[in-house]
Amino acid sequence: MTLKNRYLKVVHALFIVLILIQFLPDKLPAYTYASYLIWFAIGTEAVTLIASSLIKKKEGLDLFADIVTFIYGLLIAWTLATAKFNVLKPSLFPPPGRIFWQMIADYDKILINIKSSVGIILQGYILALIIAVPLGLFLGWSARLGSAATYVSKFFGAIPPIVYIPYGIALLPTFRSVSVFVIFLATFWPVFAGTMSGVMNVDKKTIDSAKVLNVNKATMMFSIILPASLQQIFIGCNQGLTVSFVLLTSAEMIGAQSGLGYYIKNYSDFGDYTRTIVGLIVVGIVIIAISFIFNSIQKYLLRWKQ
Repeated sequence: MTLKNRYLKVVHALFIVLILIQFLPDKLPAYTYASYLIWFAIGTEAVTLIASSLIKKKEGLDLFADIVTFIYGLLIAWTLATAKFNVLKPSLFPPPGRIFWQMIADYDKILINIKSSVGIILQGYILALIIAVPLGLFLGWSARLGSAATYVSKFFGAIPPIVYIPYGIALLPTFRSVSVFVIFLATFWPVFAGTMSGVMNVDKKTIDSAKVLNVNKATMMFSIILPASLQQIFIGCNQGLTVSFVLLTSAEMIGAQSGLGYYIKNYSDFGDYTRTIVGLIVVGIVIIAISFIFNSIQKYLLRWKQ
């Protein structure tokens, strides 16, 4: 790519606009913490320039630049509507500089709550994968059992896992164990159904070729059937991961004493919408980060299909 394609982009013009509007007079009586927004913009622009130098493919660079462009545009509109023109109610929509200041002030609380939420997700999600994938392989390999299990998974998969929370609270000792149980259910049925679907739809020619080579059952199952079913398995895994985040946040807002959902609910009850917005942003960042890691693992394991 030429220097023009790398560095002459709208995103850099928006960065300059974002910085310049910080020097307009504020119409809010409260302190807007504009310096925190300026430092965030400078850091983001530095990362953008580094990415412009390192990313080799034009499509990848354009995608990255478009994302940062959206962020700059949102911050410009947000700043103008709050700190500069006071169009939005300050108690509900604080200026972005105050949000960044609050993030730094509460970083220790945020990290503790991230650790709690991610820990619950990982426990329930991994436990569901360990059980659902082998069980789906075994039942999907049997045409008779697989057909019956498909209808069973559709029935239980249609029941929202959140309805099990009252039973979990009555049967399990802690709210954390209840949350792990709900995440397990939210993940198990989509992964189980996806695994069975993948096994039952493996190309018959692939299976016949393996039988000609006289491979044993373990090799057939884990070296041939499992790789051929991975695409369908990952569809179920993606669905389970998405639902898990929604359920966990909802559960934490009901009765937890930690976690990102608790952080949002706790401060919204006190009318602290600065911290409420901080919690919403952090939830989005965590979900994007985990989804990125998951998609990277998926691309690596399915690299042979490229």
